[in-house]
Amino acid sequence: MHLQSTEILLRDLRFYARHGVLEQERTVGNAYTVNLTLRLSDAGAAVFDDRLDGTISYAEVYALVREEMHTPSSLLEHVAGRILRRLFETFDLLEHAVVEVCKDNPPMSAHTAGCCARLTATR
Repeated sequence: MHLQSTEILLRDLRFYARHGVLEQERTVGNAYTVNLTLRLSDAGAAVFDDRLDGTISYAEVYALVREEMHTPSSLLEHVAGRILRRLFETFDLLEHAVVEVCKDNPPMSAHTAGCCARLTATR
């Protein structure tokens, strides 16, 4: 068997953070949801040999995202970009990543499930 790709998904990570252009957004804060898709370059050690060194630790990814979510930014794009940079700096097996950062209740006059910025990057 030839393994074509391995993706690690972290879905619906919930945070309360203080991002936003408006001063009130940074003072009051808002609920955010983050979704990640991480494609690995070679996960054979994890898939075939049950070895942690062949994959990316979900706990380490979560800790990294939590840290970036607690650093205020004006724009969701900036938050997502910081998360991407840290992921690629931290995990050598990471080949491709999609990061989506959503503000669950944006301050606008619209009925919405949230506003998101989604960035995709490759090594």
